[in-house]
Amino acid sequence: MRTYTSYYSSPLGSLQIRCSDEHVQVVEFMDDEVREEACEHALLQTCSQQLSDYFSGRLKEFDLPLQQTGTPFQQKVWDLLLQIPFGKTISYNTLSRQYGDLKAIRAVASANGKNNLAIIVPCHRVIGSNRSLTGYAGGLWRKKWLLEHEAKHHSGVMTLF
Repeated sequence: MRTYTSYYSSPLGSLQIRCSDEHVQVVEFMDDEVREEACEHALLQTCSQQLSDYFSGRLKEFDLPLQQTGTPFQQKVWDLLLQIPFGKTISYNTLSRQYGDLKAIRAVASANGKNNLAIIVPCHRVIGSNRSLTGYAGGLWRKKWLLEHEAKHHSGVMTLF
């Protein structure tokens, strides 16, 4: 299976986007400066356009064919993340209850952290039970920015924290 790669320049730094012919597979923050490479693959262009619409506040739900490699447990957690509405947050505790096993909270948090589709599968919307920002592979400053961005475009609130 062939993989295609492109880069998107977001307000939070460069994002690497990878896809197959049929699915977006990876959207991840790049901490190093990345030289922009143009890839004409239609799915990469669609993903980049939807990211632009998200960052401008026009898009609240992505409509892309997605595929991540993971265990059935991880897949179920990632599916639950997709159900968190734009502009809303839930706790890891709530996410583990939605999974069906409150005792699985650490495993749920671990699966959340292994999400390879930043922003699109909204793992940034999961926070601590005390409303604290906890763990985000892209950095807590990015998580804070994303939550404030969504709050602003969801209900006109400028900051959450």
